[in-house]
Amino acid sequence: MSTIAHNLQAVTQAIVAATAEAQRSPGSTRLLAVSKTFGADAVLEAVAAGQHAFGENYLQEGVDKIRAVREALPAQQLEWHFIGPIQSNKTRPIAEHFDWVHTVEREKIAVRLSEQRPDGLAPLNICLQVNISGEASKSGVAPGEVLALARKVATLPKLQLRGLMAIPEPTDEESGQRAAFRRMRELFDSLRAEGLELDTLSMGMSADMRAAILEGATIVRVGSAIFGARSYNKG
Repeated sequence: MSTIAHNLQAVTQAIVAATAEAQRSPGSTRLLAVSKTFGADAVLEAVAAGQHAFGENYLQEGVDKIRAVREALPAQQLEWHFIGPIQSNKTRPIAEHFDWVHTVEREKIAVRLSEQRPDGLAPLNICLQVNISGEASKSGVAPGEVLALARKVATLPKLQLRGLMAIPEPTDEESGQRAAFRRMRELFDSLRAEGLELDTLSMGMSADMRAAILEGATIVRVGSAIFGARSYNKG
């Protein structure tokens, strides 16, 4: 068994255990393998081990990887998630190549993604990024402004508003991790109570995945625990 396959198995087992501990339905949390800075070969290894959803932060790297993997596995149906910051002049390739976008924080970006989504593709699945910890250096819409943005995004053609995403302020204390994720779940529940049809809470990474699942994450974004340590040389 390759290292990636072994790591995927371990992460999957941890997800299953945390889901059971939270007394949630089996399969209610999906694994998004964050393959940024790793090549197409690493993705192909993960696919061979049964993983089908991948997250990319860097646009050009992601588009090149999608093409390379598609060329290597033309019959394989994979799901590609864009999870990096979005510049308004880079929305077209995101709309053309990805299935999900987790990092929408402005109406302008959502409008551009809607306008630039090709007619032949399924609606682009959208999560709104929330700055749940109120960090000045962190992207995301303020919790108090999420409802207004969600209502606007939900009306746009060629987009499907699915839910919320967050990267809370890092802490080693599980109680602190859970508190931030709990605020996200409460915000998510409040939007659903307002009539928005949401089903996705994208939160939790390698270091805080268990806390996120205990608080209701439906997607956890895990990279280093699967692919190993990264070299951040992409800018």
